[in-house]
Amino acid sequence: MKTTLASQRHSAWPAALLAILAAFAIASAALGAELPALTGRVVDQAGIIDAATQAALTARLEAFEQKSSDQVVVATIDSLGGEAIEPYSNRLFRAWGLGQAGEDNGILLLVAHGDRKMRIEVGYGLEGTLTDLHSRLIIEDTMVPAFRAGDFSGGISRAVDDIILVLEGNAAELEARRRRNPEIVSRLPDPATMLFIAIWVTIFLGGFAMAILPPLFGRKIGPRRYRWLGMEFAYNQSRSSSSGRGWTSGSGGWSGSSGGGFSGGGGSSGGGGSSGSW
Repeated sequence: MKTTLASQRHSAWPAALLAILAAFAIASAALGAELPALTGRVVDQAGIIDAATQAALTARLEAFEQKSSDQVVVATIDSLGGEAIEPYSNRLFRAWGLGQAGEDNGILLLVAHGDRKMRIEVGYGLEGTLTDLHSRLIIEDTMVPAFRAGDFSGGISRAVDDIILVLEGNAAELEARRRRNPEIVSRLPDPATMLFIAIWVTIFLGGFAMAILPPLFGRKIGPRRYRWLGMEFAYNQSRSSSSGRGWTSGSGGWSGSSGGGFSGGGGSSGGGGSSGSW
C-alpha cells in the first residue's frame, strides 16, 4: 500500500509541473502583448487612418524630423491584450528605440482602438518640452472629441499638429486654447475640490521643504539639529537619496530596417506623457 501511494505521488509530479508551467506561460502572455513591427513613421495596425491622411502624416513627420531631429511616430493597434496601456506603450517605445541615442528625443502617439484608449509616450529628452500637462491637453481637447465623433484620422492628424506645435516652442497656444473653450473649462474640478487639492499640495511641499531646507540654509546648533527662521529642527533619522531613471532601450545611430527602411535610433523613455480614453 505504501509503495502504491508513493508511486502515485511520484507520477503526479510531472502533471503538476506541467500545470505550473502552463499557468506561467499564460500569465507571461497576458503580461506581454505582442508588439507590432516598426515599418514607418505611421504604423496603422488597427486600420483606422485613411490612406491620404497616412501619407500626409508620414511626410509631415519626416520633414519635422529632418528639421529638428525629434522623432514622432504614430501607432494604432487593435487591442492591448489585457495589458495596461502605460507599460505596453513604454515597451513599444523601447523596442522601437524611438529618438536618438543620447538625446532621447522620441515621441510615440499610440491608439488602442479596441480598448478605446490612447497615450502619448515622451522620451526623456523631451519631457521638459512636451510635459505631462501638454500631453493631457492634446488627448482631452483634440483626440477625445474627434474619436467620439468617429473621426480617427482627423483626431490623430490634429494631435500630431499639436505635438509639433509644442515641440516648436508654441505651448502657450495649446494652453490658451483650453482657457478659451467653455466646455473644457466646465470639466475642471469645482472650487472646493481645487481647495482640497491645494491644501494637500501645500502640506506635502511644506513637509518636503522642512526636510531639506534647514540643513541647507540654517545654522547648525548640534548633531543633526539646526536653527532656521527662528525655529529649531531636529532630525532623528539619516537622510538618504537615490537616483536612477526608468527603462532604457538599446543604443545606436539612425539605421534602416528591412521592414520599410525606417527605424528608431535608440532613445529611451521612462513613462513620461499622458493617457486617456474615449
